[in-house]
Amino acid sequence: MRKFIFSVALLGLAAMPAAAQSIGGTYDVAGTNFDGSAYGGEATITLTSGTTCTIHWETGGSSSDGICMRNDDAFSAGYVLGKEIGLVVYKMQEDGSLHGLWTIAGKDGNGTEVLTPKK
Repeated sequence: MRKFIFSVALLGLAAMPAAAQSIGGTYDVAGTNFDGSAYGGEATITLTSGTTCTIHWETGGSSSDGICMRNDDAFSAGYVLGKEIGLVVYKMQEDGSLHGLWTIAGKDGNGTEVLTPKK
């Protein structure tokens, strides 16, 4: 029985890096601004460890860069857009998409964003 439990534990540990790596790649971006207007573009997530990454967005004629981190089905990123600092918090979906809310420091409200993996 101990061998079985140990084997299951090892299998679970082996699967964790694969799940963490699945977040890296290029995504289509569909979002809404604070005023409800829509924007689109592309985001690229590059892994830096099993739980951390960098993210680059090209949306609505502008680009921004940030750092990101995954914890189970939660995925968040801090970013700089021009001179402003922002935060986005996503929930990972079973289909691999990320559904989130974003904000900018010192502003009221939030926007929405969905990242869909490119095939």
